[in-house]
Amino acid sequence: MDTTLDAQAGKDPPPRRARWVLVTVAVILLVPVIVHLFARKPPARGAAPQVVRVARVARGDMPETLMELGTVTPIATVTVLPELSGYLTEVGYREGRDVAQGQFLAQIDPRPYQIDLQQAQAQLLKDQAALAQGRSDLGRYEQLNEQKAIAEQIVIDQRFTVEQQVAQVKTDEASIAQYQLDLVYCRITAPVAGRVGLRLVDPGNFVTASSSPGIVVITTMKPTTVEFTVAQNDLDKVVQRVNSGAKLPVTAYTSDNSREIATGMLYAISNQMTTSTGTVTLRALFRNDDEALFPNEFVNVKLLVDTLSQTLVVPTAAVLNGAPGEYVYLANADDTVSVRKITAGPSDGTNTAILSGLAASDMVVIDGTDRLSDGAKISIGGPDSRTVERSTAKKQ
Repeated sequence: MDTTLDAQAGKDPPPRRARWVLVTVAVILLVPVIVHLFARKPPARGAAPQVVRVARVARGDMPETLMELGTVTPIATVTVLPELSGYLTEVGYREGRDVAQGQFLAQIDPRPYQIDLQQAQAQLLKDQAALAQGRSDLGRYEQLNEQKAIAEQIVIDQRFTVEQQVAQVKTDEASIAQYQLDLVYCRITAPVAGRVGLRLVDPGNFVTASSSPGIVVITTMKPTTVEFTVAQNDLDKVVQRVNSGAKLPVTAYTSDNSREIATGMLYAISNQMTTSTGTVTLRALFRNDDEALFPNEFVNVKLLVDTLSQTLVVPTAAVLNGAPGEYVYLANADDTVSVRKITAGPSDGTNTAILSGLAASDMVVIDGTDRLSDGAKISIGGPDSRTVERSTAKKQ
């Protein structure tokens, strides 16, 4: 009976042991598969080319200009002051209107000065009569002296008396001239042609000589000037051009640069530099026939110093600044870019002159430069690429 039990035990193993055997075999078979799956690397993918826009380096004329802030400064601004004291009886101008030189502006009561003139004229007559009498006495004394009838000292004293009377007559004549001038000053006229401002004093007020604020302010409207400053680093080229006899055009724009106001010519350079700012004041003359430039108005000024003829130009967007200094991204024939260091010249805002570093056949990147690096792959695209190229080539 024991033999029968042992035979059955060897023929039918327990179920638990069978399950463990099956699990162990399955794990052994799956391990290589799992290791293979996790060991696989994703296929390598190359970086996509950067889409950019380019423009061809062209030749054209580039104006060398200076943009500065200026102030409209009239040629003449005159505050008309009374030359004497008196009551203002009349005002002969209309506020804000143009007046001609010598035109009547105001009247001071002339009656006190007319009386002074009459008194001076009367005093002159009195002194002229005394002079005539003195000369008559001198002639009589000289005759008596020849006859040895009077002392010679009397004749000498009479001669001095006549000289004093002559001087008194001249004093009276000077007083008359002064009172006549006062009567002229009672009638106030415009010393210069221009436009009068608002009335500063009304009729009926008592004014005094050189009293503030005066009678009225006259400002010359046309022609007019614009004053602006130039930095000392830019002054040398301006002075060279002026000394060579060149007439440098100046254009005035509105304070927001939205509109051109007038054009004129540079005509004066100050003789001193402002040490606190390192600038020199320049003045340009404008005809201002339409009176578009208003006194004390702030304007933007563009001074054309010189023009670079048939120089290399590129769109300003292509010129970058960084560690190499000024540089551009040069588009190569193999659809890559390379950093090219350049020397940039003057710019008009749209295009920039290139003094060195490029050739007329080169292509430069004008859009998409922020994601580029030296040797990066590019793809030239965008409808504006050829347009920019053509607009730049118009300067040729």
